[in-house]
Amino acid sequence: MKKPIPDEVKFPEPGRTPQEDTAAVVKFYKLREKFPAAVLEEARNLAELPPTHEKRLDLRRRFIFTCDPESARDYDDALSLGKDRKGNRILGVHIADVSHFVRPGSALDREAQLRSTSIYFPDRVLPMLPEELSNGVCSLVPDEDRLTFSVFMTFDGEGNMIARSFAKSIIRSKARYTYEQVMDVIAGRKTRLGKRETQTIGAIHALAQQLRGARFMRGALDLAIPEVDVQLDENGEMQGLTARPYDESHQMIEECMVAANEAVAQELWGKGIKILARFHDRPDPEKLQLLREEMRGLGVRMGAIENPTVLARFLREIKKNPLYPTLATMVLRAMKRAVYEPTVMGHFGLAKRFYAHFTSPIRRYPDLTLHRQLADYLEKPAKARRPPQVLARWAEHANEMEEKATEAERALLEIKKYRLFEEQLASRHVVVYDAVVSQCLPFGCFVEIPELAASGLVHVSHLARQYVRYNPTDHSLSAPGRKTWKIGDKMKVRVLRVDFKGRKLDFVPVNGK
Repeated sequence: MKKPIPDEVKFPEPGRTPQEDTAAVVKFYKLREKFPAAVLEEARNLAELPPTHEKRLDLRRRFIFTCDPESARDYDDALSLGKDRKGNRILGVHIADVSHFVRPGSALDREAQLRSTSIYFPDRVLPMLPEELSNGVCSLVPDEDRLTFSVFMTFDGEGNMIARSFAKSIIRSKARYTYEQVMDVIAGRKTRLGKRETQTIGAIHALAQQLRGARFMRGALDLAIPEVDVQLDENGEMQGLTARPYDESHQMIEECMVAANEAVAQELWGKGIKILARFHDRPDPEKLQLLREEMRGLGVRMGAIENPTVLARFLREIKKNPLYPTLATMVLRAMKRAVYEPTVMGHFGLAKRFYAHFTSPIRRYPDLTLHRQLADYLEKPAKARRPPQVLARWAEHANEMEEKATEAERALLEIKKYRLFEEQLASRHVVVYDAVVSQCLPFGCFVEIPELAASGLVHVSHLARQYVRYNPTDHSLSAPGRKTWKIGDKMKVRVLRVDFKGRKLDFVPVNGK
């Protein structure tokens, strides 16, 4: 089982059947599900409008492509790469121009602002915008004219951004790649892609690795904690959980988006125009001290983590630790939450002085507001300014909705995990998991199952037949003349008991007592 949970903590109950789990979570968090009729009518009318390239930079002949997961439901960003006369690289990040369709004060805009973010569940999406836009006219599908907002960033040989520019544009994506296809190119594996495609992807990857390396040199934190995806059949029944990959193909897209977000934020904030910054503050010293003590209890020493470069180095060094998911999660919990903030700027985790969200206007309302401000700025800088009280109201609502969306997504994932364990018990089908001891206490040891990002308790009664002694000096358990269990030890376990209401799991070693 998991550690004791305070009585005031409430969990959404699962549905009466697996197919009803999502509906139960939607109801628990009071999420907006159906779009009002006026919003749907607006979306249908806009979807029938032909794209126009009047007063837009025409990029339809350029090699521009998208890269997303195989299961992606919308495509709001695309990439290109060129060179200037001096041989400097010009990275183009082309973002769906949602602001062209969703005008301030419209029914679509009011609904998008209320939702503030799209919410992604295993079996469905609660989109910020109706499908006619999010999966239709705004989605950068291949071989279709699409309206975009382009960010052009010029980098020298060392990966320093030496120039930036912005333009309303029209593109025609030449290809839609998956992360797997891009990773094949990066790894040098044989593909069906042409020479120009492989060279462009390879060059963008090289630039992205330069940018990534520079960020970590400045003290950026690598907190890529393994996540899992739920596999469902057509009836909503759990088929299993799979680890979500995070490789150099994902890093390539991430670095390009981070660069574009930084460029827009620096351009506007640097000109004295307040925006909805994506602000991530430094952690409180008290929390870092508590983290250091907790790590020491796990036999891990952190050093002077008040220094961002020391903390960043620590995160790199623990990647080979079998407890890495647990340790990284502990560090993440000690950090402050990134929020939208209209009065201060800076992102501790990314080691960026300027940062805002620009690259996902299909699914985040703050990105849409930034698009509008940048468009106004390009036309006449004074137009880009927004009343401080309006920005503050937007920021507060966006933060509330983002937190609610995150909680809802995690809650449904947790429900599906517990259903998986329940089904194993009910079917008497023994599934053996590779676990790692994360904590030892007098009554047993907590174990982590990395492949499921799940944890639970192995009670002392299941460790040995004889008396098991707890050693507070090294936080270990031992059976006289038998075995010792300590933090970091590997153990094969199966589920023994599932407490859905309390969100607790009990495991037992597969080799018995």
